[in-house]
Amino acid sequence: MTELLDPRNDFLFKRIFGSEENRDVLLAFLNRTFTEAGRPPLSEILLLNPYTDKDSPSDKQSILDIRARTVEGERINVEMQLFNRYDMEKRTLFYWSKLYASQLVQGQSYSTLQRCVTINILNFELLRNDLYHSVFHLREDQTGIALTDDIEIHCLELPKLNAKSIPIEQGGLANWLLFLKGATPDQWEVLTMNEPKLKKAMDTLEFLSQDQEARMQYEARQKYLHDQASLMEAAKNAEKYGFRVGMEEGIQHEKKQTALRLLRLQLAIPDVVTATGLSEQEVTALYESLK
Repeated sequence: MTELLDPRNDFLFKRIFGSEENRDVLLAFLNRTFTEAGRPPLSEILLLNPYTDKDSPSDKQSILDIRARTVEGERINVEMQLFNRYDMEKRTLFYWSKLYASQLVQGQSYSTLQRCVTINILNFELLRNDLYHSVFHLREDQTGIALTDDIEIHCLELPKLNAKSIPIEQGGLANWLLFLKGATPDQWEVLTMNEPKLKKAMDTLEFLSQDQEARMQYEARQKYLHDQASLMEAAKNAEKYGFRVGMEEGIQHEKKQTALRLLRLQLAIPDVVTATGLSEQEVTALYESLK
């Protein structure tokens, strides 16, 4: 049997949950997320940025999220985060605010703004609690009175999910997260017992795992994500010890090494420029050095 790809790879995640043919899979996942948070289920969603063949594995993280709109106009943004990019809380608020503000066109009243929901699926622990599913709203500290319900943020932390303490036979959000966390095919039957749409997600993962082109794109994205994580860790350590000059040189060197790896994978020069932040002239020179 072909080794399964990791559905936590954000490029692969978008193909499974963010394509038009799998819109029902995303709807089922969202409804399990909202039901667990005490919200009524959605009847339908519209994908605002569905996966297309033009999506590049070297795109920035924000391009590979999933954006949807309900029939009532509510906006939903789903992101898979494989590594901790630091300042995650501020980053979440920044992207939520962009989604919220983008609804308003010139001349429109503020009253037309609809609720925006951010769902972060995290492959690392972020919050100082034991909950794998945390939900945030804007509330008054002592009375709990809502200032507005327009902001809603979900943090789904995969490392906090303990299958032994969750009755997965009953179905629910935990089953979806265990699939993402890396449940093996021999565990899938139990996970799908009360989650029929989860079976479609699993079938899609199996299909993509056997597709040569999908595997190449997946590997390219994995290399990019690991390189970015290494860059951030190197920068953090360098700044910690005050090696600012060395830090800049080290980051530049790592960018060039990343560019060379992506070029060897036959990614187009514009994609490599986007992925690394190097200039087109620098990437072209690196491309010429490989000949």
